Amino acid sequence: MNNDPRLIEIETKIAYQEDLIQTLNQTVIRLQQQVDKLELTNQQLRDHLRQMQAQLPSDHNPHEVPPHY
Repeated sequence: MNNDPRLIEIETKIAYQEDLIQTLNQTVIRLQQQVDKLELTNQQLRDHLRQMQAQLPSDHNPHEVPPHY
């Protein structure tokens, strides 16, 4: 077996890089799952808001000045 210090250093760096790539990949997967969950929650909130707005009386104007003004 060749014990050339340069070869050992290169192999060590490659091993660390492979580990780093795997760690980064797991991080990207976890973050994508969080983004997917947040997008779903956002869509559900928007749907709920639309349902609430649909239940308001049709003559309701959100920009109307209250009567005490």
